[in-house]
Amino acid sequence: MKSTGIIRRIDELGRIVIPKELRNKLGINIKDPMEIYVEGHSITLRKVEDKCIFCGSTKNLTNFKEKLICENCLNNLINSK
Repeated sequence: MKSTGIIRRIDELGRIVIPKELRNKLGINIKDPMEIYVEGHSITLRKVEDKCIFCGSTKNLTNFKEKLICENCLNNLINSK
């Protein structure tokens, strides 16, 4: 993990501000869902991205029966009949 040298304090409500420069660099926008991971004494934030329920791809996604499926997996499903 690479240090940015930026230090922020947690406010009274337990919040911390992610600097705008980092949000811009990582493509994090207002209201984007973020996933929180804990490993030992470290907290990791990760932007939640839509992905295929089968292979995890984030490209060429389609809604199929209320699930996200990539084009390749959808074709595999259709052709497996």
